[in-house]
Amino acid sequence: MRNVTVKNITVLGSGVMGHGIAQVSATAGYNVVLRDIKKEFLDKAMEKIRWSLDKLVSKEKISKGQGDAIFARITPMIDLGEAVKDAELVIEVVPEIMELKKSVYAELDSVAAPDVIFASNTSTLPITEIANTTSRPEKFIGIHFFNPPQLMKLVEVIPGEKTAQEITDLTLEYVESVNKQAVLCRRDVPGFIINRLFIPMVHEACFLRDRTGATLEEIDSAVKFKLGFPMGIFELADFTGMDVIHKATVEMHLRDDKVINPHPLVEKMFDEKKLGQKSGEGYYRYSDDKYERVSLSEELAKKCDPIQLVANIINNAAWLVTNGASDIEEIEKAARLGLGLRKPLFETARDIGIKKIVAELNTLADKHGEFYRPDPLLVSMV
Repeated sequence: MRNVTVKNITVLGSGVMGHGIAQVSATAGYNVVLRDIKKEFLDKAMEKIRWSLDKLVSKEKISKGQGDAIFARITPMIDLGEAVKDAELVIEVVPEIMELKKSVYAELDSVAAPDVIFASNTSTLPITEIANTTSRPEKFIGIHFFNPPQLMKLVEVIPGEKTAQEITDLTLEYVESVNKQAVLCRRDVPGFIINRLFIPMVHEACFLRDRTGATLEEIDSAVKFKLGFPMGIFELADFTGMDVIHKATVEMHLRDDKVINPHPLVEKMFDEKKLGQKSGEGYYRYSDDKYERVSLSEELAKKCDPIQLVANIINNAAWLVTNGASDIEEIEKAARLGLGLRKPLFETARDIGIKKIVAELNTLADKHGEFYRPDPLLVSMV
């Protein structure tokens, strides 16, 4: 069916995501070139890969010989032309800044052979727009690994408008070959699947607090114990980082202002450098670098009705289905692997009652604007 095989991968960018992707690719037997603009970035990345592999050896997940062989398959390199000389697939992992990505692709496009596939590890930027800045939009695809790539099982695969089917197939095969589970976002929509569900919900939780007077702990307890999340939504936001959430908010809202109803607190926290876990303060305060869990309980959960949050996330899930970006099965798989949900979203919605959720959305729309109007899929499910 295809004459493209992938044995050699170049990863552009050696930060947390970049060196993680390099490690999982080398572990699966690929030859990897890890490219960055400075030697000290690469030295630090290789050190972290070595540490990670040594940890796997000490836990007896791999042998010392296997660890050494994986490490040997990764070659750090600064020169871009040299780095992509033998590549069949280039995975770009530079920071989420559109202009930066475009300038990287302009340079990459001029030095990479015409048949090389380009994959962008972006969580929110439009794949089609980046692809169209290159001479090969049909060989361009989005591949969104989750942090940290060594541990997180989920990878979102996002074809652009011109991506060839064989490139999508090949990317899905690559994801499977590195022992990950792919979900296909069939349309290049703002936020893809996971961020389409998660980011608006953070804002909605802020509105829920304003509207009901519920405390952070009460809302988080309800999210954890009533909705089957592994942690509360504010806790998850602190864990993710308000810088990440703010950036995703801006990008998604820029592309479609119906995606998110932005709560001003998110931008305020970002401006005040209250980034969550990493800065010592976000929604909660943290005393040191070690991850602390907030004390949540079923008792506290009883004090908060999270229907507004369920309505928000299920309405966005329905939007993804209605707009041909995904289907219920894939959304549930993404939510299980990417958000750690212990209970399927639509099951939670059915337990609460779709009719009740649609009524809640209509009430919110009448009070707070058309953003809340229920998706036609939800209305049809009543």
